Amino acid sequence: MKIFVTGVSGFIGSAVARALSRAGHEVHGLVRSEAKARAQAAAEVAPVLGTMEAPDSYREVARSCQVLIHCAAEMSERYVSLDRLTVDTLLAAAREAAAPRLVIYTSGVWLYGSRGGELVDETSALAPPVFIVPRVETEKRVLAANAGGVRTLVIRPGCVYGGAGSLTAAWFASALDEGAARIVGDGTCRWAMVHHEDLGELYLRAAESPLGGEIFNATDRSRFTVHECAEAASRAAGAGGKVTSIPVADFAQHVGPMAECFAYDQHVDSRKAVRTLGWQPRHCGFADGAATYFASWKASR
Repeated sequence: MKIFVTGVSGFIGSAVARALSRAGHEVHGLVRSEAKARAQAAAEVAPVLGTMEAPDSYREVARSCQVLIHCAAEMSERYVSLDRLTVDTLLAAAREAAAPRLVIYTSGVWLYGSRGGELVDETSALAPPVFIVPRVETEKRVLAANAGGVRTLVIRPGCVYGGAGSLTAAWFASALDEGAARIVGDGTCRWAMVHHEDLGELYLRAAESPLGGEIFNATDRSRFTVHECAEAASRAAGAGGKVTSIPVADFAQHVGPMAECFAYDQHVDSRKAVRTLGWQPRHCGFADGAATYFASWKASR
């Protein structure tokens, strides 16, 4: 299939593009610069030079693709407006095509809020933090477009680890630079997590499926606490397992309202993806592979 991916230079989008390309699909990825375009061409992804701010820069390519996947996210005050603009553009391109189309939207498990030991799945009530409440409406917008020749899916990844890292990169960086892995809060919470290559495999299976109007969680089965993960990161980085903590309120002064999510305690069920798509995450959790993930993160700095 011919597939268009936004955020193809990002952490999630690059994993998605790799999985699609390995499976033999023709992948076109939205990139901002010539340098990123060259990098994508080297990765066997056809670069589309443009931005989310300028839908005309990618609209025609998107319209020509059978599957449209939105992985991009700009973590700024423009996040909601750019996310909504891109979703609306992709849905319009799908409707305007003269053939069936699939649109996949990337959301996240933070929508469930902090639930402690409660196991939540795709049918559970949402309790999002204020700053991502608009994402709930965007999900509804995507799912409501599932009609006629257009199918839509929503994927909610957990905290993504491996490779260059996501939130987990900060544990390695602080352990290496400061002598201790820095966490937010006391570390007794458990994050819902997923390895980036496992996540890419889920997007591939979703793209190749005949489904529409569905939501899929994307998490592995690990249940390490944040403190256990940080200890493993510290040992891998040569800091002897040392961990330091910063209060949520202090961290909020640097990152804003997102800080509360770093102390979320979540147990998110992804068995729907296992049952429906045959997806099986192959990685056993961040703590078990921390040495490998540190080496990969360090090499990609």
